[in-house]
Amino acid sequence: MWFYFINEQLLRFLNLRYPRDYNTVPRPYFWLFHLLWLFPWSVYFPAVGTLSFKPTDRAGRTRLLALCWTGFLLVFFTFSTTQEYYTMPCYPALALLISSAMGTESVWVKRGTRFLGVIAALAAIAVFVIAFEVRSLPTPGDISNALSSHPKAYSLSLGHMLDITFASFAYLRMPLVIAGIAFLIGVIGNFWSNGTRAFLMSAVMMVVFFHAARLALIVFDPFLTSRPIAEVYRKAPPGRLIFDHHYYTFSSVVFYSGEEPLLLNGKFHNLEYGAAAPDAPPVFLTDSELVSLWKSKERYYLIGTQTGLQRISSLLGDQYFGTVIESGGKLLVTNLPVNGLGQSPPASNSPGLGSSTAEGKR
Repeated sequence: MWFYFINEQLLRFLNLRYPRDYNTVPRPYFWLFHLLWLFPWSVYFPAVGTLSFKPTDRAGRTRLLALCWTGFLLVFFTFSTTQEYYTMPCYPALALLISSAMGTESVWVKRGTRFLGVIAALAAIAVFVIAFEVRSLPTPGDISNALSSHPKAYSLSLGHMLDITFASFAYLRMPLVIAGIAFLIGVIGNFWSNGTRAFLMSAVMMVVFFHAARLALIVFDPFLTSRPIAEVYRKAPPGRLIFDHHYYTFSSVVFYSGEEPLLLNGKFHNLEYGAAAPDAPPVFLTDSELVSLWKSKERYYLIGTQTGLQRISSLLGDQYFGTVIESGGKLLVTNLPVNGLGQSPPASNSPGLGSSTAEGKR
C-alpha cells in the first residue's frame, strides 16, 4: 500500500518519493518537447487554433473532448515531477486535433507544409555534412568506444542523448545516409506538393527515417543490451554470476541466461525495498564478501562496467582477474582461467583489468 500508492504515486507526483532516483524536466521544455514528439505533424499545431470547438455537432463535440483530454493531462502533469514521457496518454487526442486541422484548407496548413519543407532541408544538409565529415574516422570495436558518459543525466529518460559524440557518428554512416534520403523526400514532398500528396510524402519520409533509426539501434545493440555477454556466459564453464552495483544495467543477462545473480553493493534504488524484506534471498554481497568468494576454489563470474571493475580490480589485489568478454563497455571477468572463450580484451583506457582471458591479472 505505502510502496505503490503512497510512495510511487502520491509522493512521486509531489517530488518527495524515496529513493529519489529520478529527475525533472524544466517545465518550458516539458511543453516544448511535444513539438518534437509529434514531429512532423506538429508543424500543423497553429492550424488547430482555426478549428471550431462548439459542441453543435459530432465533429465539434469530438474536438472539444480531445481539447479537454489534452488540456487536463498537460496541466495535471505540469504540477508533477515532469518527466518527458508523462503526457503520452494525450497523444491520441493531439493526433485527432492535428488531423482535423489538416483536413481543412486553412492558410496555416499550407504554411505548415512549407515550414516542414524548410526543416527537412536544413536537417538533410546537417545529416549529409556530418556523414561527410566522419567518412574517414576509424571505428574500432563497437560504438560504446566513442560515447561519452554523463551519469548525472541518466535520471532523465533522454539523458543518454548527451553521450553521443561527433566520433560516434562514424559508426552510423549508413543510418545517416538513409536519414538524409528521408529528409530529401520531405523536401520534395513539402515544397512541390500540397494537401494530401504532401501529407503522404511526409509519411513516406518518416517511414524511411524510422528505417534509419532501426539500423542505428542495431549499431547501438552492444551498448543497449548484454546479450553477447549472456551468450558467452552460457558457453563458459559453470560458475556463479555476480553483478556489480546496478542490477538494471545488466538485467538482460538474467533474461537470456536464466541465471539468478548475486548483487555486489546492490541495495539501492528500488531494490532497497526488497532487500529489507524478512524473506529476501541472500543475494546481496559486500566488498569483503566478494574478496572471500573470489579467493575460493569455486568459479565466479563478475559483470561490471569499465569504471566499476577498475575499482574491484584494486580491491582484489593480486587475485586472478581474467577478462572473458567485453561488449558495449561492459565486461565479464572470472576468478579462474578460462580457455578458448576470451573474445575481447579491455580497452586501453582501462588499466589493471588484465590483457586477455588466458593471462588475466595475477
